[in-house]
Amino acid sequence: MNASPKSPIVNGETSEQGRLNAARESGVPWRKWGPYLSERQWGTVREDYSSNGDAWNYFSHDNAQYRAYRWGEDGLAGISDNRQLLCFALALWNGRDPILKERLFGLTNSEGNHGEDVKEYYFYLDSTPTHSSMKYLYKYPQAAYPYVSLIESNRTRD
Repeated sequence: MNASPKSPIVNGETSEQGRLNAARESGVPWRKWGPYLSERQWGTVREDYSSNGDAWNYFSHDNAQYRAYRWGEDGLAGISDNRQLLCFALALWNGRDPILKERLFGLTNSEGNHGEDVKEYYFYLDSTPTHSSMKYLYKYPQAAYPYVSLIESNRTRD
């Protein structure tokens, strides 16, 4: 068995295996916290409060910054408890955008290819089963984010 420097072998098991055993055998809540926060919640049918059932056109990315959600939250590289009662996520600002970057930008059905047409680069690089260690990469541009340009260029496509 190979062990990484982060997970030394003690008494025949890695640190992560010890956490998994403690969760299973002793009820230690190692899985209570993790990457359970939605990446993108706005405009989904779970949050449809439109009068005509058209969530995608009723609730845009611009509206998302002014909303508190009833059934969940979203965020960049977010973590939460397993019931989403307490949520944490990054808020970024490159000094050029008109808003804080708190959630992934995507297009609605009428603006893009389909409802989950996210226009950003982000990657989940690594995670242990108990989420005691997680790695995430988000590529945030240093220039102003092209919100309007992406909407306009996608409107011309069929």
